[in-house]
Amino acid sequence: MNKINLFDLTGKIALVTGASRGIGEQIAKLLAQNGAHVIVSSRKVEGCQTVVDDIIAAGGSAQAIPCHIGEMDQIENIFSLIKEQHGKLDILVNNAAANPYFGHVLDTDLSAFQKTVDVNIRGYFFMSVIGAKLMKENNGGAIVNVASINGVIPGDFQGIYSITKAAVISMTKTFAKECAQFNIRVNALLPGGTDTKFASTLVNNPKILEQMLHHVPMKRIAQPEEMAGTVLYLVSNASSYTTGTAINVDGGYLIG
Repeated sequence: MNKINLFDLTGKIALVTGASRGIGEQIAKLLAQNGAHVIVSSRKVEGCQTVVDDIIAAGGSAQAIPCHIGEMDQIENIFSLIKEQHGKLDILVNNAAANPYFGHVLDTDLSAFQKTVDVNIRGYFFMSVIGAKLMKENNGGAIVNVASINGVIPGDFQGIYSITKAAVISMTKTFAKECAQFNIRVNALLPGGTDTKFASTLVNNPKILEQMLHHVPMKRIAQPEEMAGTVLYLVSNASSYTTGTAINVDGGYLIG
């Protein structure tokens, strides 16, 4: 009896944003391990190339294309390059995010507000629009938006970030509903506290960390690689009838 590997991504072209480190890096590496050609993207090409070199050294296939998703011209450019070089896109993981302000919501200034919205909402939206149009040309694909548990329960002193992540969850459902007819599935990953540079303000503060872990039944924060498996599931044939969902990977935080 022949075994079917539902997680096989051989022949798939995948784009992962914010992939030069942390959760994005681990997602890119796992997708490559399962056969995808991974386009590793972030603002600075040097960090992306380091991840690409690791993937190739491990026997995978990857390339680096820088893109700041807060800049519309860069979004348009990366998809033009993908279409020119590969002719298709099968997988899009929107992982790049901004969280420039940590403090009381009443003290949020316009600059921090605008930067967070431009990346976390506008960036995800137009990455998904242009990416889905390219997928539509190839009869389908899968999009995963990396949101946050803060999109469900706002994080302390993370007001505008939490608001944008709630928008990403709603965005995921909207795209899933309207793009299903094109065989495009759209889902979201909601990470809990994870040991990354992005979350260093939280995980490196003993008082904040203690308060957070009080609500986590598993009593620890996650490692970045613990987020990647859920994304692999969501972009593979293992989740062929799954769309519009938001999966919590939070050690039980949202159980309440």
